[in-house]
Amino acid sequence: MSITEPSSQSLPQQAKSKRNLLLVLAAFILPIVLAKLALEQHWFNYGVTNKGQLLAGQVTLGDMGLKNKDFAHKWLMIYLLPTQCDANCQQVLHHVNNTYIALGKEMARVSPVALTQASFTEQEKKQIDEKRWLVQTMPAQTKALFSQSQVLIVDPLGNVVLSHQPFQNQQSLLSFGKAILADFKKLLKYSKVG
Repeated sequence: MSITEPSSQSLPQQAKSKRNLLLVLAAFILPIVLAKLALEQHWFNYGVTNKGQLLAGQVTLGDMGLKNKDFAHKWLMIYLLPTQCDANCQQVLHHVNNTYIALGKEMARVSPVALTQASFTEQEKKQIDEKRWLVQTMPAQTKALFSQSQVLIVDPLGNVVLSHQPFQNQQSLLSFGKAILADFKKLLKYSKVG
C-alpha cells in the first residue's frame, strides 16, 4: 500500500470549512457576548415605558382628602395648581386641557380635575372647557402630600398612578402634554376598569 498525500484541492477546502465553522460560531456567540455587555454596562433603560414618575409610596384619593365617590369611578387627570397661577401656570392648564381633548373617544373614561389654592380666575377659566372640568379647592392633605404643582393620573379605584411635573419653557410644554397623553392612552388601552 502506498500512502498518498492529500490532494492540493483538499487543503483549501479544509481551510474554507474551518473559516465557515468560525463564522457560524461567531454568529451565535457574538450576540450573547453583546447582550451580556449591554446588561452589565447598563446600556438600556430597563422596562421603563411610562413618561411620568411613579410615586414612591401608595397614595390614594382618601390620602389626598378627596372622596372617590365624587368622581364616578373614572380615571382622573388632576392638575394641582400653584398658589398663584401665573402665565406659565395658565399655559400648563391650557396644555392639560388640550391633552384631555386629545384623548378622543377615551374622553368619556377620564375626568379632568383642577385643584386650586385660590379662587379660579376668569383668565384660568378661559384655558379650559368648564363643562367638562371639575374645579375644587385643594384640601390641606393634598397640600401636605404634594409641595409642587403637577399633573396626577389617578385610576378608577382612587390610586394615584403617575405624576407629571410641568416644564417652564414653551417647547417643553408640548412634550409635557404628549407625555401625559402617551401614559393615558397606554393605561386606558390595558385597563378594564373605568
